[in-house]
Order: sequence, then C-alpha cells, then structure tokens
Amino acid sequence: MNELEITTLINMLSVAAAKELDEKELAFVAAALTQMGSVLETIAAIKYTDK
Repeated sequence: MNELEITTLINMLSVAAAKELDEKELAFVAAALTQMGSVLETIAAIKYTDK
C-alpha cells in the first residue's frame, strides 16, 4: 500500500466509525487512538535512536 491508499483507508474507517458510534463513544475512541499514536511514535523514536 502506498501513502495515498493508506490515508484513504484511514479516512474510510473514520467515516464508518463516525456513522456507528454515538458522540460519547466517538470521543472515547478518538482519544484512545490519539494516545495510542503518541505512544507508538515515542516507541518508534526510541527504537530509531538506539540503533
């Protein structure tokens, strides 16, 4: 998958989730995924600098 296909997939998943979740659930999922992204970014940075 290239970068355009990946962003399109993420957009489609976001729209599908937004259709199925109520406001409270959507806010929770958004916050959890944001936190997960931050943690993964930190782990990747640590791995990269340890080389």
